[in-house]
Amino acid sequence: AAGVGQQWVLVEMVQAFYEAPAYHLILEGILILWIIRLLFSKTYKLQERSDLTLKEKEELIEEWQPEPLVPPVPKDHPALNYNIVSGPPTHIITVNGKECINFASFNFLGLLNNEKVKSAAQASLKKYGVGTCGPRGFYGTFDVHLELEDRLAKFMRTEEAIIYSYGFATIASAIPAYSKRGDIVFVDEAACFAIQKGLQASRSNIKLFKHNDMADLERLLKEQETEDQKNPRKARVTRRFIVVEGLYMNTGDICPLPELIKLKYKYKVRIFLEESLSFGVLGEHGRGITEHFGINIDDIDLISANMENSLASIGGFCCGRSFIIDHQRLSGQGYCFSASLPPLLAAAAIEALNIMEDNPDIFQTLRAKCERIHKALQGISGLKVVGESFSPALHLQLEESCGSRENDVKLLKRVVDYCMNSGIALTQARYLEKEEKCLPPPSIRVVITVEQTEQELDKAASLLKEAAQSVLN
Repeated sequence: AAGVGQQWVLVEMVQAFYEAPAYHLILEGILILWIIRLLFSKTYKLQERSDLTLKEKEELIEEWQPEPLVPPVPKDHPALNYNIVSGPPTHIITVNGKECINFASFNFLGLLNNEKVKSAAQASLKKYGVGTCGPRGFYGTFDVHLELEDRLAKFMRTEEAIIYSYGFATIASAIPAYSKRGDIVFVDEAACFAIQKGLQASRSNIKLFKHNDMADLERLLKEQETEDQKNPRKARVTRRFIVVEGLYMNTGDICPLPELIKLKYKYKVRIFLEESLSFGVLGEHGRGITEHFGINIDDIDLISANMENSLASIGGFCCGRSFIIDHQRLSGQGYCFSASLPPLLAAAAIEALNIMEDNPDIFQTLRAKCERIHKALQGISGLKVVGESFSPALHLQLEESCGSRENDVKLLKRVVDYCMNSGIALTQARYLEKEEKCLPPPSIRVVITVEQTEQELDKAASLLKEAAQSVLN
């Protein structure tokens, strides 16, 4: 009877084994293997530490050489050798004690030294003082800030605007306010460094498309659409953005916005438009690329621009629908944590907007001068013009490289120095070479403003041809 009982117990155990859930058996198996490992593993004693003598410690300290905190930088690096400006960087600029015609500063509309703008800033300085000493949420919001935001929104014909105290931080804060880890951003490979930093902060999945190549962008969008069909649950919670510039800082090219709008609605993505170079430049009234192409501004989800070019102030702004802009007041890091824009600069920007609205012909004047010098710079031996004919910031690149980027930079610097010695102030485009996603070729940047006369534009073009002939040939 005892034997029969033992057999019955064994049968019950086997039956229970077959009926048990798979995860239960796997867990028990892992526990059994872990117990066996603990039973048969060897134990080791810690080696006794041998204390060093004082002499041995001193010898080791003397031998140790720490790695440099930063890589060595040559003393002739451009960042360590400043061109020192005396006085306002207006139409005529004094650089290193020498008076030159300014073709380097982004003072497109010539408002930097405008008497009305300066008077508005001085009146604000007397009323509010110099700075704000607090972010917008902590006693850093002044009535002049709210007025500027209202004026920008009305000027751009959007529901609302938000201002930042630093131009670079505007788009760099706006992108990570909306795009998070797991979201997808399609971005032009020629995007400026501020956009790149915003993308990096967002930790999103970045997909670069060839510069202004809508076929390449659509290829990426189709690939993503195929991926979304494989995992529709993930696709429903993944946001998709296209980030472009109106006029590209690194190339002077205009983005094909009408084609981008078609792709936006076809593939259901959002568009962020950076207009630091095109705001106050393109369009009949200077409203930027949307006015230039006659596109409804509501087709753009977010527009950002700095106020450091056409408005000749400091800071930046974003504009769009109210629910989009309000989100930045809670999530835009540059807005939430930086001291707000000094009131005197906000007042200066308001007065600059007044001048833009009262003098719409200024944009046609700027465009005509851009086209004049663009045409005059054609055919320079050894150099090629990069950028649209109506772009106020053009690039001159070498037609053929010298073999290394370092040599190309040095050669272009000689051209810049030649012009500087003859009274024309130019600058080379500068980049953080190790951090750029797609490093642009070395170039000389030529900036056009409404203050430059036709004779001065012709002189600059003639001098550049002379410099190229002397240095390159």
